[in-house]
Order: sequence, then structure tokens, then C-alpha cells
Amino acid sequence: MEDPAIQRFPSQPAPGTPTPSSSSSQLNLAPTMSDEDSARSRYIERLINANHHPSPSRTIYSDRFIPTRTGSNFGLFHLPAPRQSSSSEGREDSSTSVYSTLLRTVLFGPESSVVSPVTPEKRSDWMNPPSRNIFRYKTDTCQALHSLFPFGSDDAMPGVNHSPVKAPRKIPRSPYKVLDAPALQDDFYLNLVDWSAHNVLAVGLGNCVYLWNACSSKVTKLCDLGVDDSVCSVGWAQRGTHLAVGTSNGKVQIWDASRCKRVRTMEGHRLRVGALAWSSSLLSSGGRDKSIFQRDIRAQEDFVSKLSGHKSEVCGLKWSYDNRELASGGNDNRLFVWNQNSTQPVLKYCEHTAAVKAIAWSPHVNGLLASGGGTADRCIRFWNTTTNSHLSCMDTGSQVCNLVWSKNVNELVSTHGYSQNQIIVWRYPAMSKLATLTGHTFRVLYLAISPDGQTIVTGAGDETLRFWNVFPSAKSQNTDSEIGASFLGRTTIR
Repeated sequence: MEDPAIQRFPSQPAPGTPTPSSSSSQLNLAPTMSDEDSARSRYIERLINANHHPSPSRTIYSDRFIPTRTGSNFGLFHLPAPRQSSSSEGREDSSTSVYSTLLRTVLFGPESSVVSPVTPEKRSDWMNPPSRNIFRYKTDTCQALHSLFPFGSDDAMPGVNHSPVKAPRKIPRSPYKVLDAPALQDDFYLNLVDWSAHNVLAVGLGNCVYLWNACSSKVTKLCDLGVDDSVCSVGWAQRGTHLAVGTSNGKVQIWDASRCKRVRTMEGHRLRVGALAWSSSLLSSGGRDKSIFQRDIRAQEDFVSKLSGHKSEVCGLKWSYDNRELASGGNDNRLFVWNQNSTQPVLKYCEHTAAVKAIAWSPHVNGLLASGGGTADRCIRFWNTTTNSHLSCMDTGSQVCNLVWSKNVNELVSTHGYSQNQIIVWRYPAMSKLATLTGHTFRVLYLAISPDGQTIVTGAGDETLRFWNVFPSAKSQNTDSEIGASFLGRTTIR
């Protein structure tokens, strides 16, 4: 009785070929098979079907799913196809044919092993497998990389762009404008440059404050404090035309720049005022007397509160963009964070080992604060004031004088003093250097950014102000700088 578990396909012999016996047709054996080979094949078949007694009344299901591989390219396994043997072929060829057929049955199932004697037409079909072939390792290894994606071509993958990576943005290595600034002091603890929202640059030179209009290049002398006083800090209000001026006598003056008129003078500090920061109508001032005063210019009092905590001169002050937190840095190597109502710092960071003047809040991430240390520290550190955690630290190799974040991209600029006097553009959070700008021959102590967020101005004890295009515009963040380094002007502020 024929075993129903093994599928049989009747073969169609070629014309003129002797008809094989029934046993040989079942296993596609050569028609000239000897008795010994027939016995061997029957023995192997019994081994394959050992302990297998299917019932003719029901279908036997395997415990594993084996897909049909009739369209597979078996040539990848280097298994020769069964071929028609002539009577002149020896016993060794017959044995090889039987072995190949049985091996094909074991590996790929009964359907693959029962193949009719290969005629020229059949061999042609086997040599050219159908397009549904699932084994493509050999043919696909030489194809383009995009053909290996599971979705096929790039056009078939919505939302995924496989276009070549754009070249990095080019940052001009030279300033596009240089201004002479006589008597610009070489003092690490002062803040003598600030850029207003109305595109006007304020610079403290000696005992005078000058205004430079970036649109018209017009220079205006705002005030002269006299021979007994000098300018230690300048700071523009966030809106409007009011400018705060901190003096060496411990006073804070408020000037209306549109009218070149002093609005009021506020006292409180016993020593020079080297740091100023605005928060709407609230003005914070930090002095050499270690104190920070909060001043509301709408109130009659000179100050509404006094913040105590630093053990040395306050040289850095910055309000966060949401006006909820004030960061202060001092010559005591401390970085403090205050809220709107506190008179004591709510956060204290003591990791810096030198004076902390460089302070900058990120406009992109709420609570992200950057700070830089002086000559003995040389590090830029990042803090999360929301979770009160230290995020990372970057050793810059030289004194960190100033920090400012880009408003348009997640990058920041640092200016440095001893010993390289360089300006570095960083990509955050990788802190990879995008550009290193040089040109100043003294410490780059002063830094301000234009209202459009594309240009920075730097000042140094070499009595020059240099303007650099370092950031892209908000609309085209990947384009090169529009102005470039070809335009070089030199003007004297007097």
C-alpha cells in the first residue's frame, strides 16, 4: 500500500526513454538502477518513514510550519538537480543521484524532491527561477544600499529622508566690522557692552557712555560721569529705550536713551556696581560690596529688597527668560539661583574653582543654565535648576569670560581670556566646536548679541569692538551667513 504522507507526482519521460519501474518512479530513480541500488533506496525510504503510520481516514498535521519552497532558488545550497542517467553511467553516478534526491527531500520537503526527469524545458525553468524567489543574498549584495530597506525605495517611506547629509554651516573666521573703542577697560569684573532690542549698542568707555546705532552707524554720547566717577556696567531694559548705568561710586542711574536724559539715580551699594540685569520693570544690581539689590523703577524707594549670600564681589547677573529665576555669580567661585521672592539663594552651586562671571540661560529649555569659571577653572558647566542637578562640564582650556545662547538654534558662544583670547561657537548638548574665532589681542571680556540673534559683538582691552556673524537666522537656520567676512569697516567711537 502506498504511503499517503509522501506526495507523488507522475513523471513524463522524454520520447525514446525507457519507462522506469514503479519503485523508481516514486523516488525519481534512474531507469537503469540495479537491484542493489533499488534495495538501498527502499531501505532509506523505510528509514525516513520509520514509526510513521498515518491513518488514511484523516490528515496528519505537523507540529511545525514549513513553508512551501517550490519557488526557491535551491542552487544557493549547491544541490545538483536530478538528472536523467544513461545506461552507460556507472553505479557511482546513480548513487549520487539517489543521495541528492533524498537530501533534497529531507531539507525542503517531499514537494521539492519529487521532480520529473529533467528535460531541456524543465532545466531552463529551474535555471531561471520565478520572481517570487525569497533567497536573494547573492543577487542583492551588489545592489545599492537603499534597496535593502524594508520598504523598498526611499519614495516609499513617508516621513523618512535619505538625502545626503548637508555640509556643516560655514562661519566666517573674520569679523565683518571693527570699531575702535578707546579707554575700554581691561577689567574681568565689569560689564561694559550691551545690545538693545532697538538695535542700539551701548558701550561704557572710561567715565562716558556711548550709543552706536547698528542701522545708521551713528554714534551718540549719552552721558559723562565726570572725573570722579567711571562706568562699571551698562544694561538695556528688555523693552523701551531705558538704559541702566552702574558706576564706580555705587550708584545706579537710569537714562532715557531716546531723549539722552537721566531719569533717576538710585543708591544702596557702598562700592562699584559691576553687574546689572533687567526683569520687566525690576532691575537687579550686583556690587563689589557682595550685595544684590532688587529695584522697581516704578517705586519711589531706591530698592525693594536686598539679596545676601555671596562672600565676594558679584560680577555676573542674569534673569531667566520667564523672569522667574535670577542667577548670580561671584568672585567667591559661587553660582546662586534666586526666585522672585527670596532674599536667600534657593540653589547653590559650588563646583567652580574660580570667579563666575559668565552666566547664560537657555532660551530653548526651561531651567537650563550655563556658567563659566575664571582662569583657575576654565570650565563651562550646565545645570538644570528645575531638578537641581549638574548636567555636564566642558574644560575649555582658558578663562571663560562670557556666555550667550543663540535664539535661533541650540548653540552658544563663549569668549575667553588667558591665555588664548579666543571666541568659540559650540553646538549643544554635544559641545562640539563649530568654530574658533581669533583676532583680539587681549582678553575677550565683553559680549552681546544682536536682537535678530545672528550677530555677536565682542570687546577687549585692545580697545576694539568686533562684530561676527556666527548664528543663522530664525527662518533659514542651515544657510550660510549672509554678510560674510568680505565687508570690513573700521570706525572710532568718540
